[in-house]
Amino acid sequence: MNAYAVIMAGGVGSRFWPKSREKNPKQLLKIFSENSMIQETVLRLNGIMKKENIFIITNNAQREGIIEQLSNIPVENIIAEPFGKNTAACIGLAAVIIKSKCENAIMITLPADHLIKDVSIFQQTIKDAIEFAEQNQRLVTIGINPTRPETGYGYIQIEESPIEDSIFKVLRFAEKPNLETAERFLESGDFFWNSGMFIWSVDTIMKEFNQHMPDLVEGLDNIYNAINKPEYNDVLFNAYGQFKSISIDYGIMEKSQNVYLIKGNFDWNDVGSWEAVYQLAEKDEDENASEGEVFYESTKGSFISTKKKFTAVLGVENLIVIETEDALLICDRNKAQDVKVVVDHLKLNKKTELT
Repeated sequence: MNAYAVIMAGGVGSRFWPKSREKNPKQLLKIFSENSMIQETVLRLNGIMKKENIFIITNNAQREGIIEQLSNIPVENIIAEPFGKNTAACIGLAAVIIKSKCENAIMITLPADHLIKDVSIFQQTIKDAIEFAEQNQRLVTIGINPTRPETGYGYIQIEESPIEDSIFKVLRFAEKPNLETAERFLESGDFFWNSGMFIWSVDTIMKEFNQHMPDLVEGLDNIYNAINKPEYNDVLFNAYGQFKSISIDYGIMEKSQNVYLIKGNFDWNDVGSWEAVYQLAEKDEDENASEGEVFYESTKGSFISTKKKFTAVLGVENLIVIETEDALLICDRNKAQDVKVVVDHLKLNKKTELT
């Protein structure tokens, strides 16, 4: 089995401001353990993936931080895109780099910043997906059985009968729904959360790029032909200048008739906002969670992270308070998904030291 893992680690995690910054984004933060989220992602591959077969796709601002945190991954496997062009370009770049090393490779593509428990079940799911993708030349995605009408995730609808045990033909992808639609998805029983994890052979995904994104393929071919040559960096920069910013879901997965879903029966969370951290945190009898020394009085359902100051919180409900040395976020929990507007504001006003 010639399997390679690709970890996508170029995001800023703007919903995790003020702790997540451009040079120290969410995936480099230690949110749930003594390891950062990207370190946990790599650790989950222990035993099923050789370190030299793990590639990280990131950007120039974050590359040094990732190299520092992932000292066991070969430095040449930590690859910086010239600039972000969404996940289709990221996955295409990884595909041609892996193809240059192994023509018949299988790619496992993973986000860097997800929380996954039940590692043994996760690893078995990956192994089963690799086997199916390799034998059948299919695009495989991991779907998570929804436990609530979540409006922050995309959904995938499957056919009723499985092709194999826990593997289903995909009928369609659905964007993040409103609450009423999410409730309908949950009730139907044939919609799964889109985990953003994919398994396929390099040959299969390149055929899909040729069919659905031919404009991207020309640049990818140029990159492939320049690998290990002096002009590689210039070719990479020029190709990225021509790429459209399109997600792999929109560019390939929603259009292809060759997509299958394998059920991921493990505890999963994409930790998309501070609200997700609150939901996962240990809480007191008033449903408050905290990091640091916090005194509560007549306060309910709040999350306070203030490690350097004693903090007193009185007479409020459903608040998120996140303190860093140079910034303070105070937010209604229901607005946690909107924190990125703060980052947009800071960029617009050229306060880059805060982003």
